[in-house]
Amino acid sequence: MAAVPVGRLRATAGPRAWERLTDAHASAGEVLAGRSLWSINSTAVGGGVAEMLRTLLPYTRAGGVDARWLIIQGSADFFCVTKRIHNFLHGHLGDSGRLGEDERRAYERVTEHAGQALRDVVRAGDIVVLHDPQTLGLVIELKRLGATVIWRCHIGTNEPGGLSEVAWDFLWPYVQEADVVVFSRRASVPSRLPRQSVRLIAPSIDPCSVKNMDMRSEVAAAILEHTGLVACQGEASQTPAFHRADGSPARVRHRCDILRTGPAPRLGRDQLVVHACRWDRIKDPIGVMRGFVEHTLPHVQAHLILAGSAVHSVTDDPEEPETLDEVQAAWRALAHEQRARVTVACLPMHDVEENAAIVNALQRHAEVIVKKSLEEGFGLGVTEALWKRRAVVASDVGGHRDQIRHQHSGLLVDPADACAFGSAIAELLANPSRARALGDAGHDVVKQLYLHSRQLAEWYELLAAVSETTSTKASARHPKLEIVTVARGQGLLAEVPQDNEGRNAST
Repeated sequence: MAAVPVGRLRATAGPRAWERLTDAHASAGEVLAGRSLWSINSTAVGGGVAEMLRTLLPYTRAGGVDARWLIIQGSADFFCVTKRIHNFLHGHLGDSGRLGEDERRAYERVTEHAGQALRDVVRAGDIVVLHDPQTLGLVIELKRLGATVIWRCHIGTNEPGGLSEVAWDFLWPYVQEADVVVFSRRASVPSRLPRQSVRLIAPSIDPCSVKNMDMRSEVAAAILEHTGLVACQGEASQTPAFHRADGSPARVRHRCDILRTGPAPRLGRDQLVVHACRWDRIKDPIGVMRGFVEHTLPHVQAHLILAGSAVHSVTDDPEEPETLDEVQAAWRALAHEQRARVTVACLPMHDVEENAAIVNALQRHAEVIVKKSLEEGFGLGVTEALWKRRAVVASDVGGHRDQIRHQHSGLLVDPADACAFGSAIAELLANPSRARALGDAGHDVVKQLYLHSRQLAEWYELLAAVSETTSTKASARHPKLEIVTVARGQGLLAEVPQDNEGRNAST
């Protein structure tokens, strides 16, 4: 990863946020001098964790920190178990499987093998941030190596007990070994965790990333037409171009894999409703489709685009292909006139930044962006939409509640109420000025609370606190010899520290 100057964030950070960030950023290199900062997760592409690491870590490297990123590789059995844990933490049954001793053995086979590989690279004193359940089993080996370990849990539910407690029982032997556990929301923190070991850091987006940087309307239209998502009025005069994160020019070259009957929606004539996220049952893409065709289309003639990454591109989610098959089957079961108003699209993943440019263009041409998750850790898809001043209809779960104040910065609906969901979309499509007002308010919320300038500062402050704590502990385990001058004849006397039983603790 190249180092990216943190000054890029100044234009979007408020004065106080910028001052806090620059102070923390300036001291980061000194605080972590001689240590590496490792981030470990389970996929390099797809999902909010990979996107945040891809954009946060280059800023950290610019602060003089030796920041590194590793991906854990696992077997099919391993990712089946970790997906089950993921579902349980969200309070969902998923594949109806167990989390017993067989599953623990499958989990630990991978984490033990990966832990052995870490012996070659991680040094005592390094700080390692493990992301989500897939990597948590590494904590025991990392502690043996003398590393400070932070576990970052991005998922959870507002409703404790039940399946989530089964998942916490499985994870508990590893969780209690971590030095610090970081959650996105207080509601996700299990009561069994001691308060002093928990920190709250909300996720954020990079306003300078390819997915979130400004994009002219005509360029966005050219990208969408080239990929096959929409049809433009007349001939497109723009090249489907974008700028990469390093500022270099690039062009969208790949097309989407599209399931559609009839012509593509026409920009300027057809109102677009967009749902963009990975193919995951918890994201409820079929519920989005049914709510739209049954309760939006009877009132307004809009077009829904259900967009997700090409399957098999996200390596840690074995349920993606099945979920996409279910979505396509549900689409084929619609009446002909309904199918003509719904597009199912798999976005190309050959180039991560090209994919981000397509999502950026799609969100910027949406009248309404929807996120009807049955449960949600935080919901960066909502954050991205609000940043682009789009009107958002989201389920009243998880981090959606933190980002959206109902009727002020978006609309929140019961995820089980398809009628309320579809009617909320219709309401905004019929009232564009209302939709614009919600989008403007949502943009202000993100600017104040959910940009990288805030999250970076919070991480720097946490790392400084952790570094100070571990240094203090190390000093207590290995106290320095204090050399003192004594006016007693000649020479120096060394004070020799003793252990709790009065024996010499040094040689």
